Amino acid sequence: MQAAQELIEEFDRDGLVSLPAFLSNDEVAEVRQHLERFIAEVVPTMPDTEVYCEVSGDRSTLKQLQKMGDRDPWFGELIGGENSKFAQLAESLLGEAVRPVNLQYFNKPAGIGQPTPPHQDGFYFHLKPSNAITMWLALEDVAPEQGCVNYVRGSHRMGMRWHGRTETLGFSQGIMDFGAPNDLENAESFPCQSGHLLAHHSMTVHWADGNVSADRSRQALGLVYFAESSEVNEQTIAAYQRQLDQELRLAGKI
Repeated sequence: MQAAQELIEEFDRDGLVSLPAFLSNDEVAEVRQHLERFIAEVVPTMPDTEVYCEVSGDRSTLKQLQKMGDRDPWFGELIGGENSKFAQLAESLLGEAVRPVNLQYFNKPAGIGQPTPPHQDGFYFHLKPSNAITMWLALEDVAPEQGCVNYVRGSHRMGMRWHGRTETLGFSQGIMDFGAPNDLENAESFPCQSGHLLAHHSMTVHWADGNVSADRSRQALGLVYFAESSEVNEQTIAAYQRQLDQELRLAGKI
């Protein structure tokens, strides 16, 4: 309990926690096995609005998958099952009951994986209050050249930043004034080994570099939980998603 309390205090102070070996090698291998099954069997049935590729239509450049927990029972249990380690951690860190919202796959293919712009997840979530948590689970070792996740410690206490349109598929909005002294002084990068879990508050500023490795991908799962006390503005989020889908189709990105 003491260790758990220290973790909670770290999350409250920094807006993030870093947990190496959150999953064992065997557990990661099981996740990867089900991921391969999901890509082979489920992805062909999914709409293009939930399957993003670095090169439109080229599944060998798969970049992002959405709502995996809604489409597959195994991943549904992983994010929201009674024994989900992830859901239990989310409740501990947010200090209240949570609801699982989205399980995603993220990849930066070797040599072409694009940078993820600085942003706050809360901007996309349309929550009031913006009390949610995102987890990022490394499915393979991630060195700096593959595109590590970077954070600004304590930024969750600084309010919502000004976001504007970016050209990055899957991250259509980014912080326009990023680079202030507070950003740079408190920035930290997180190289990871397989099974390493990063968890951050929905208001924490974060980004990831592109993958410049010639032969190594950067595969991960993302898990999103909303605090039960937070309410979603369903109208604004639906309108935003419709507009985004239309723009991506017109641009030939999906």
